Amino acid sequence: MLPECQLYGTLGCHLCEVAEAVLMPFVDRGLLIELVDIAEDQALVERYGLIIPVLRRTDTSAELLWPFDAEQVVAFLAP
Repeated sequence: MLPECQLYGTLGCHLCEVAEAVLMPFVDRGLLIELVDIAEDQALVERYGLIIPVLRRTDTSAELLWPFDAEQVVAFLAP
């Protein structure tokens, strides 16, 4: 079973759109990803503002920083 994840980003972020495209095949295979807009929370802006997009596992809180590709996502999602 795939872990649930969050993708931290914001509207108008080109790299966030690219990250979403990298993640879509995983979503098509059942990966649940919550899109978190950091602009809605000042603490998230301070933490992630310069490094978005960031993929975060909700079970372990592990984070995969951009840039990442499909192979790195597979390794990140592995138990």
